[in-house]
Amino acid sequence: MRGRFFRRIAIGIALFFAFVFVAGWLGATFGGGFHEGRRAGPWFLVFPILLIIGFVAFGRVVRRTARPIGEVMDAAARVAEGDYTARAKVQGPGDVRDLARAFNRMAERLQTNEEQRRNLLADVAHELRTPLSVIRGRVEGMADGLYEPGGGDLALIGAETTVMARLLDDLQLLSNAEAGALRLHRERLEPGELVETAEAAHRAEAAERGVALRTEVAPDMRTLDVDRVRIGEVLANLVSNALRHTPAGGTVTVGAARDEAGMAFRVTDTGEGIPADELAHVFDRFTRSPESRGSGLGLAIAKSLVQAHGGTISAESEPGRGTTIRFVLPAA
Repeated sequence: MRGRFFRRIAIGIALFFAFVFVAGWLGATFGGGFHEGRRAGPWFLVFPILLIIGFVAFGRVVRRTARPIGEVMDAAARVAEGDYTARAKVQGPGDVRDLARAFNRMAERLQTNEEQRRNLLADVAHELRTPLSVIRGRVEGMADGLYEPGGGDLALIGAETTVMARLLDDLQLLSNAEAGALRLHRERLEPGELVETAEAAHRAEAAERGVALRTEVAPDMRTLDVDRVRIGEVLANLVSNALRHTPAGGTVTVGAARDEAGMAFRVTDTGEGIPADELAHVFDRFTRSPESRGSGLGLAIAKSLVQAHGGTISAESEPGRGTTIRFVLPAA
């Protein structure tokens, strides 16, 4: 590919200067190059020398530009064949260096997406293997007469199928949100209403765990234009996570306040916190603590739902002192 590119440039340059040389020679010859049978000065010899010098100088400039472009073309061909590790060397003029940097950023993103795709397939297979193994074992046991078909076995099979269905629903929701295909049924809401709904839904669970569940809603609220169900899912997920990671006697606080970008919601707990090396990955798919029994999709879904509303989400944590998940939604 790069060889063809260089050949085309060389042929174009050669044709261009051949045309200029012929035009100059004809002009010098028939436009005054001969006068009364005598050659007109040294121009007839100087002109081709200047053309040759110009050709060499221009060729060096073109080669200096074409070589790094050829490197980008070679790297692009490797990426097209599936080698997402290909990178172009950043060299040459400023515009060409910008082109190489842009290509490298694209290649890095493609490589990251490919790694995420492979990891996702592996994680989904791992998550589905456990309930499928339980269901298969029970069904085969009943078929072989090892188990008598009864309520306990059927209830276990039903529970495992529920786990699988929930995982598949979460994956579909996450996929639609990330692809921008999630339909949002927006309506005007007061932020305090969302906070109060989340607190009421988890009041009984908090009491059972011995955790104090509080709300903090600032007085100067701004109206939101959001999907009540989807943002409710975000808050419910954050509160549920906070309750699971907060020991008895701790506190979980759900709050809302004005922000420069709109309205900021936060869920703060006094639990064990998140280690610094794990904090940067809390919103990744299938990321969960060793003791967690969830699928590891909750925070990834929360992030996608917030971003679908044009908002942002972040996490802060100090091991041993608690975690705060904060997301900001634009005001109506």
